[in-house]
Amino acid sequence: MERPPLDRKLDSAKFREFYWLKEELVLFCRNNGIPSTGSKLELTERISLFLDGRMPVTKASPKRPRKMSVTDDTITTESLIEPGFVCSEKHRAFFRELIGKSFTFNVAFQKWLKSNAGKTYADAIAAYYEIKAKNKTEKTTIGSQFEYNTYIRDFFAANKNKTLDDAIRCWKHKKSLPGHNRYEEKDLEVL
Repeated sequence: MERPPLDRKLDSAKFREFYWLKEELVLFCRNNGIPSTGSKLELTERISLFLDGRMPVTKASPKRPRKMSVTDDTITTESLIEPGFVCSEKHRAFFRELIGKSFTFNVAFQKWLKSNAGKTYADAIAAYYEIKAKNKTEKTTIGSQFEYNTYIRDFFAANKNKTLDDAIRCWKHKKSLPGHNRYEEKDLEVL
């Protein structure tokens, strides 16, 4: 069965059988007067309600501007992490300068920063290294909205001798089918 187009004629049960990119969901929401902000799971729920005729069409409320968390221009290792921390380019530049170009705001580090207001940026750097070390020894949890990442990880866990191209070919085939998007051995038939 081929994936149907995402339009108003689609019923919610059929909609939920297929994989959709977040960009596709956002575009559908914008084109149909549905709030287009939130996680992929939230968008999926709104679209399902809309397709069932159970959600009134409304315009999304305008986004509130984000507050800059560092009030002066300089961040030092002694500076305190502000309440409501926001991952900004200024913060990225600071961490890259001290940690290196490989620095990224991974999810665990973002959570740490947001829940440790009042600690220093030196504490944050130490926490970053601890999180990186922990990630090397423990299998990280991938959020349910990241189906592609989960599929690729599970594909390689079962097929160490295969390539990323093989994994992507299997993923593309899998997401075009109705049903779940988890890896199964039978997905290899496309190779």
